[in-house]
Amino acid sequence: MDGVNVELPYADGTLTATLPAGTRRLSSEAVAALPPLADLDAAVRDALAAPLGLPRIRDLVTPGARVTIAFDDHTTGSFGPIRPVAIRAVLDELAAAGVSRSQVRLVCANALHRMCRPAELERLLDRALVSEFGTRLSCHDAEEREQIADLGATPDHGYPVEVSRLVTDSDLTVYVNTNYMRGFTGGWKSVCVGLSTWRSIRVTHDPDGMSMSLQRNRMHAVLDEMGHHLERRLGRRIFKIDTLLADPFHAARVFAGGVDETRAAAIEVEMRRFPSRRAVATEPVDILVYGVPSSSPYAIWASVNPILTLISMGLGYLGGMIDAAGTPGCTVVMAASVTDAWDRVHHPSYPDVWERVLPKTRDPYEITARFEREFAEHEAHIDAYRHRFAFHPIHGILATHPLKRLRRVGRVIVAGARDPHVPEYLGWETAPSVEDAIARAQSIHGRGATIGVVEQPTMPASPDH
Repeated sequence: MDGVNVELPYADGTLTATLPAGTRRLSSEAVAALPPLADLDAAVRDALAAPLGLPRIRDLVTPGARVTIAFDDHTTGSFGPIRPVAIRAVLDELAAAGVSRSQVRLVCANALHRMCRPAELERLLDRALVSEFGTRLSCHDAEEREQIADLGATPDHGYPVEVSRLVTDSDLTVYVNTNYMRGFTGGWKSVCVGLSTWRSIRVTHDPDGMSMSLQRNRMHAVLDEMGHHLERRLGRRIFKIDTLLADPFHAARVFAGGVDETRAAAIEVEMRRFPSRRAVATEPVDILVYGVPSSSPYAIWASVNPILTLISMGLGYLGGMIDAAGTPGCTVVMAASVTDAWDRVHHPSYPDVWERVLPKTRDPYEITARFEREFAEHEAHIDAYRHRFAFHPIHGILATHPLKRLRRVGRVIVAGARDPHVPEYLGWETAPSVEDAIARAQSIHGRGATIGVVEQPTMPASPDH
């Protein structure tokens, strides 16, 4: 029987592989595309004029109000003009209430991600906004203790809630969310992670805490509790603009209003577009095949490294079908052109994790227990986060959390690695091609082994392409 030709994400493009006849196609793509908005500015202003669950911005402030406008950083996969368009529309709403632009601060909600250089902020916003706001435009610094407010712990579970004083000291904070990744982003994650500290972020960022689920999302249940505690302390002073994308460069839907209300509206649309992975995978497979590009949300204006490619992307962002579709003991065939290259400017803690942590253990729970505090408090790397555009040192530990998926996997075979010793360092196997990797897996599982190939949307490696 003839084989099945597929295009797998690989390196900066795709790789053509011929898979055995009978291979099942498992799609993680949306079942329905959203068309781009014909007039983004009009859509944003229409949403602001009819907010969900809150009055209009112009009715929430007085002429003397201090206002913070926060916006998503460069890791969200949203590279169109939503940020500057939304910010200017908000500024006009504020002007209608008599609030001067000089009373407004802009902040990039980068959490523990690296801060943006001025030229990068110009790309996210535009030159005119960056020039106008000058020192009133900043990136969040999770380690600047005097600029962090401790709002105490949630009454139900005792989650600590710390947030930037740009939120607590403002009369209103407007947050511009620029993309929804299934159920992962949006909601209270924007503020309670994006403008918070490791002490608060660690509550959801453990091997079991992160979730893409659109229903019963355990991560957002925790974040909702933290956000509702924030509102009890501050009042309803957070106004959200939530965006669904047609593609990385074009918005498709815009919602405005309260945090819970805008997320509910966005999730309702997303649930119609994305069936659960388990619904897609009606029967488990013995061999799961997919491609891993040489890109990552954490390598925008930076470079990927082996941890980002193989673990964070390979097992994490792109590995969701392992739990949904893989039989216990399945083989994962991952096409990845991984190389032994490290970006020590933007990801200085990652080589330390690779060289010092992973040789000792590849159990993410043990990694967290043994190494979390050391990396969270690493003075040199924290200094690089604060002053030299590096990711916070704990980020290298967080990137190992997807290793938990190996508990379901019998083996990983990386096909097409340019430096085969890199996946072999993790105890994984390598093969020169996808076809060779599948043949080896069939020799283990038997000729009747079931095979599934994951179809997934491509991810741009650069905001400028």
